[in-house]
Amino acid sequence: MSTITAAITAVGGYVPDYVLSNQVLETLVDTNDEWIYSRTGIKERRILKEPGKGTSYLAIKAAQDLLERGNVDPKEIDLVILATATPDMLVATTAVYVATQIGAINAFAYDLSAACSSFLYGMSTAAAYIQSGRYKKVLVIGADKMSSIIDYTDRATCIIFGDGAGAALFEPNHEGLGLQDEYLRSDGIGREYLKIDAGGSILPASKETIENRQHFVFQDGKTVYKYAVSGMADVSEKIMQRNNLTKEDINWLIAHQANKRIIDATASRMNLEEEKVLVNIQKYGNTTSATLPLLLSDFENKFKKGDNLIFAAFGGGFTWGSIYLKWAYNKQ
Repeated sequence: MSTITAAITAVGGYVPDYVLSNQVLETLVDTNDEWIYSRTGIKERRILKEPGKGTSYLAIKAAQDLLERGNVDPKEIDLVILATATPDMLVATTAVYVATQIGAINAFAYDLSAACSSFLYGMSTAAAYIQSGRYKKVLVIGADKMSSIIDYTDRATCIIFGDGAGAALFEPNHEGLGLQDEYLRSDGIGREYLKIDAGGSILPASKETIENRQHFVFQDGKTVYKYAVSGMADVSEKIMQRNNLTKEDINWLIAHQANKRIIDATASRMNLEEEKVLVNIQKYGNTTSATLPLLLSDFENKFKKGDNLIFAAFGGGFTWGSIYLKWAYNKQ
């Protein structure tokens, strides 16, 4: 019996219609297009503005796109993992609602939270389930409504983040394609540098926490940038060394879209040519858990069966890592 690997067999994505451009941000905070673009690589981001719609709406749309593009029967899905930092609400798991709404009535579901590394960790989890032989179809969705936790008077964070979702279906493969290796890391030193102070069990919501604007994302930008540059570059180089990969062996870098300079630094450490580095940060900003699957969705037509993809991400906490995956299909 051949070894089972976990391969991606379908992808999907969704971003809201409303475009928040750098020019619009100039009217909200003291900033300008040139300053934002030169430091982040971002021109615009998408925002989910409709009242009453949260992360689940984005996730459902991305999953439905996958089901349609991949001609997948939702009843055959065994498990739905929702990678997110912005669940609809506490306690009632968002993934469960998403699974029900897309018709995955035979699946169990749960949320996975590791900030911007959530989808990367979700890939690892899905692969383990598939390789165990216990499940055949695992849907991993990365979705975040970052606009729900961003202070649009704080120019340090409001220029960076956007809303969006992407999805990937994992299935068993017997050709040696799919996930080959992973190198995942975490370090609690990051707890103070990227966080939301209030709303959790340490500091529950109160009149004071709302007045003090403690329910929005706080980021120590310089510190996070320093750790992200070294972290993403280190793990990407490590995964190459462990698998005896040269730059010629790698077809595509699928890097977390947090900052164009971080992406460039990672590619530089890997000695990769610019044309092998996939980028859509200019259109969406940092969609947190959605950046990696949105890249897969946007650039699906570029991938060829057997292509070597290197995934890399870095998130709050800190969490980071890299995954080496062989692409399993040609898009018709």
